[in-house]
Amino acid sequence: MTTTDGSRLQPVILGGDIGAYSLARTFHEAYGVRSVVVSSASTGLVRHSSVLTSVVEPQMDDDDVLVARLLRIADEHPDRELILLASADWLVRAVVVNRDRLEPRYVVPYVPLDVLDRVTDKAEFSALCTELGIAHPRTVVVDVGNHADLDTSALTFPVIAKAGSTAGYHLVEFPGKKKVFTVDSPAELRELLDRVAASGYAGSFLVQDFIPGDDSQMRILTCFSDRKGAVRFASFGHVLLEEHTPGALGNPAAIITEPNPTVVAQAVRLLEHIGWTGYSNFDLKVDPRDGRTVFFELNPRLGRSNYYVTAAGRNTAAAYVREFLEQRDGLERDEGGLLVEQQATHLYTVLPRALLLRYVFDKQLRARTRSLFRRRRVSNPLWYSAERHPRRIAYVLANQINQFRKFSRHYPLSALERAQWRA
Repeated sequence: MTTTDGSRLQPVILGGDIGAYSLARTFHEAYGVRSVVVSSASTGLVRHSSVLTSVVEPQMDDDDVLVARLLRIADEHPDRELILLASADWLVRAVVVNRDRLEPRYVVPYVPLDVLDRVTDKAEFSALCTELGIAHPRTVVVDVGNHADLDTSALTFPVIAKAGSTAGYHLVEFPGKKKVFTVDSPAELRELLDRVAASGYAGSFLVQDFIPGDDSQMRILTCFSDRKGAVRFASFGHVLLEEHTPGALGNPAAIITEPNPTVVAQAVRLLEHIGWTGYSNFDLKVDPRDGRTVFFELNPRLGRSNYYVTAAGRNTAAAYVREFLEQRDGLERDEGGLLVEQQATHLYTVLPRALLLRYVFDKQLRARTRSLFRRRRVSNPLWYSAERHPRRIAYVLANQINQFRKFSRHYPLSALERAQWRA
């Protein structure tokens, strides 16, 4: 590809969640191109959209079926430069595992499999943080298949428990399944591990020190590394509120972008140590007991809330195109040769204003949020002027109204008060 006008560009995005839609919107904003979004079911997030073409493939879990479908899509766009992206860890892994079959037709902007596995295995990531002196919760790695003899005497409850392998965990189901569990006792931990083992999950489970504090203690960091492994760009965000439905637990629902050079420097040290390329996304939390910002995990892709970066002024699609399709610098460093850190303050939210403000208890943070609303420095990825289909507009309206019901059911204000009390 030799131009950035989008005339030959064809993004193909795997996944039907808000992260996939946000990526499609970002490509449309930058190049006016309609992405092909492949999902296992037709979701309201991608139906009736003017900025994408929705393709349903119910057997996306089957690598052979997925590859065959992607090659057919490539055949339908013979004169286009295709770039293949994914909105979930397990989909990134499927793309990387099948790179040899896909790369003749697609640009695949992801790291090799050995690097991918090293950082997406949460036990490996914990060891990497220890090696580099990066703040990380104290972690015990449990072999789910042999957890009967687990010694819990060294654990201080409550603890956080989560699967070591996101990709492997995606493939199993069991009653009460969540992305992250808060466990209050040794008996509750054993019962959870029994259920996980019975589901057929054969990987590890991480039991970590519980960092107190509500959602507003969470942080997010997105970095972009060039083909040589140098970090070119970073966007740090202060999370105001997360989602609390079981399937989306822990995903940011509202973020204010702000600079944090100290945390960015730690991420750069980690990414350049392992030779990372492309986008990376970190989940972090400020520990109110000592003020440290603690790294939880690295996602090998743009996160579900990736539009927060574009909304604050850095279109994420442009870096993909410049670095991996045109093979020139995706983002320029500053005059001193240092990476560029996003400085703009902007509010990203998928929630209605009234609902978000209801959950922001801190007075200074609440005032800051109100000010951004008042100055119109706020973006919701679902509200896009290019989307004019009446059914699409009706879906977004219903989605916003439904947020009140979801939070009332899964995260009532009494739960937020308890989280603050625990801090």
